[in-house]
Amino acid sequence: MAELDCIRLENYIGGQFIPCERYIDSINPATGRVNAQVPDSSDADVDRAVQAAKYAFKSWSVSSIDDRVQLLTRLADIIEKKFAEFAIAESEDTGKPVWLAENIDIPRCVTNLRYFSTAIQHETAPSEVRTGVDALDYVQHAPVGVAALISPWNFPLYLLTWKIAPCIAYGNSCVCKPSEVTSVTAWMFCHVLDEAGCPPGLVNMCFGRGPTAGEALITHRDVRMISFTGSTSVGRHVLRTAAGDNLKKVSAELGGKNAAVVFSDADLSKCLLQTVRSGYANQGQVCLCTSRIFVQRAIYPEFLRRFTDAVRAIKVGPPENRSSVMGALASKAHYDKVQSFVEIAKQEGATFLTGGPGEDTLNLPERNKNGYFMRPVVLTDLSAESRCLNEEIFGPITCVVPFDSEDEVVERVNSTSYGLCATLWCENISRVHRVAQKLNVGLVWVNCWLLRNLSMPFGGVKNSGIGREGGLDSVDLFTDKKTITIKL
Repeated sequence: MAELDCIRLENYIGGQFIPCERYIDSINPATGRVNAQVPDSSDADVDRAVQAAKYAFKSWSVSSIDDRVQLLTRLADIIEKKFAEFAIAESEDTGKPVWLAENIDIPRCVTNLRYFSTAIQHETAPSEVRTGVDALDYVQHAPVGVAALISPWNFPLYLLTWKIAPCIAYGNSCVCKPSEVTSVTAWMFCHVLDEAGCPPGLVNMCFGRGPTAGEALITHRDVRMISFTGSTSVGRHVLRTAAGDNLKKVSAELGGKNAAVVFSDADLSKCLLQTVRSGYANQGQVCLCTSRIFVQRAIYPEFLRRFTDAVRAIKVGPPENRSSVMGALASKAHYDKVQSFVEIAKQEGATFLTGGPGEDTLNLPERNKNGYFMRPVVLTDLSAESRCLNEEIFGPITCVVPFDSEDEVVERVNSTSYGLCATLWCENISRVHRVAQKLNVGLVWVNCWLLRNLSMPFGGVKNSGIGREGGLDSVDLFTDKKTITIKL
């Protein structure tokens, strides 16, 4: 049942806001009350959006670099002017603290747009004049066509603009399908597109569920490529579908079971602060979050004591409170999934150092009593086969494990089916290089975490995904290389 003051969103197709026949209630996870009504788009809605994008592609694919730069710059400028409005809306929709949206989500949206507005001004392509045969060869980066951009619920606008910015920068048009759980800032961005004078149909937004709107989008014959961020199980389905009778380019950034490795020579004063952050930022709902911490046995007792004390000090509370370090989990379904791993940990005989049975319930204001809050959890004494150590939880639960040798910890880190990222804490530069090269992951941070460079490749291996985005990899994803040879 919708609340009287909730927002009703509309699809954005061909430059127009279009009501939908059916709607989905989207809940504010900090209160458990309806925050918005999201369109439950049909196949017909998706087809209309794809046709609008297909039409817009004809002119945008041959537009000047200056036109693309100006549009991306205007979008960034408008979001900066509406910064506070976007941060509050993102917090209410996701349950994350407002300060986190102010420091991470919205600034990164602006950075995404500005980065690609700059990058496209400096792209080059190979060329060669061949003597003897008197021919000129050169490479054109041709826009692919209509792109399906499917983004998740944990960083709604941040990850949506990470896809939209390079997509339109390199001459494509798109149909976006944000998560139905957190759609409000995507809808707000449509108003920004309108204000910036975005050509009708260049960016379209079809809200709705994955099995309906998402499925109609990835199976549409006029969609030429897919950029998907989400779960591994859905990612497999996207890849199988894209390999059907109408082959599509695909980039899939999927799940992770990321490890931090703390060697005995680590600077614990720096390591502890960042490892707590990497385990519990955004309530642990970051694909790059650390969920396994391997600590060399010589410092294991000290690390465990100091880490546990720091996690116990994390304040869980209403997202609007500046003192809240953790807010609410993004939805009731996800809350239930994370809580199921608390039960699994009990069954597996894990030791709870925080967040376990018998701890006091959270002291929350009355309006937040029905929100999806939980204490951060630290687990130890888990077997190598533990589900908590091997399956993606995507919540505020970390597992701390001692190790003895370098070879042992490399094997342990590589033992899961995932391979997104890892973090090494070590002062020995030789060991850092040696270990980093042995880890089966897409990113390795050394003595830091989440220090991102948008010009570097981003993506995982194994069940963490296929393909890379960022910098030159975004050029490769959003364009097709065409070799042109001219006889002189």
